[in-house]
Amino acid sequence: MRCLVTGSNGFVGRHLVFLLREQGRDVVSVVRKNKPNVSNSDDVVIGEINGDTNWLPVLHQVDCVIHTAARVHQMNDTAVDPLQEFRRVNTEGTLNLARQAAKNGVKRFIFISSIKVNGERTSHNEKFTAAELGLPLDPYGISKAEAEAGLRVIAKESELEVVIIRPPLVYGPGVKANFLALVKLIDKGIPLPFSKIDFNGRSLVSIQNLINFISTCITHPRAANETFLVSDGCDLSTKELVVKLSRTLGKTAKLFPVPVFLLLFCAAVLGKKPLANRLIDSLRVDIGKNHEILNWSPPFTVDECFSKLIDFK
Repeated sequence: MRCLVTGSNGFVGRHLVFLLREQGRDVVSVVRKNKPNVSNSDDVVIGEINGDTNWLPVLHQVDCVIHTAARVHQMNDTAVDPLQEFRRVNTEGTLNLARQAAKNGVKRFIFISSIKVNGERTSHNEKFTAAELGLPLDPYGISKAEAEAGLRVIAKESELEVVIIRPPLVYGPGVKANFLALVKLIDKGIPLPFSKIDFNGRSLVSIQNLINFISTCITHPRAANETFLVSDGCDLSTKELVVKLSRTLGKTAKLFPVPVFLLLFCAAVLGKKPLANRLIDSLRVDIGKNHEILNWSPPFTVDECFSKLIDFK
């Protein structure tokens, strides 16, 4: 089977390409531009991804497209109209690729969407499901939701099978941003004000479990034209997350109590309220559908996946 992976020098893409090649699959790895120390010599540079990108040169004899490339959150985004920029890449770029894939006889199109299509938070006792229409709140989530809607139309009007996967926060070797920052703080032994945040629950997914699930969706006949949520199957409170990471790093968790309202107030003053909300709110996902339809359960435990972070702290 010949697979085309977009964003193959990104976090998810490069891990996925490695797994697929390890499985003996023929992989076309596509990047927007080469990245020093990340891109491979056999990566195909496609340039900017939008509604006008020409994918024909890389779609020859491709059986499955796995579209991981996306415009992600930008720190200090300077775009005049951020939503328009997200739509240009994540919506128009995705649908353009899917249409060309359908015309060229590609059998299956796997779209790596986002849990942000469902929303930003759940109540502490509820879980998002794949069947929910969702309520995306930011430009990134809106652009992904619109891409999903367009893909379902393309699937109905063509022979292309569409699989949509909405992961929550993805972590693993090489992860960056807030998760890496937390690991570094714990590794340095810096006390953290999270001992009272033991009431929430966050679904995470390790890169190992995510790419295993994507690989399952490439060939499983019942994955066709379905939407899935994916996680490690173990929701953690912020306190539990710090304790587990500390144990993995061979450290004693250093936590002290700060009232939640005070954390939120300080975060608002510092312009970090969205980050504080993610530390305090719950975001749980229900992955029961994955086992019911695909007989898939996460093959790796949270502890196993955390242990792989040690060399990348």
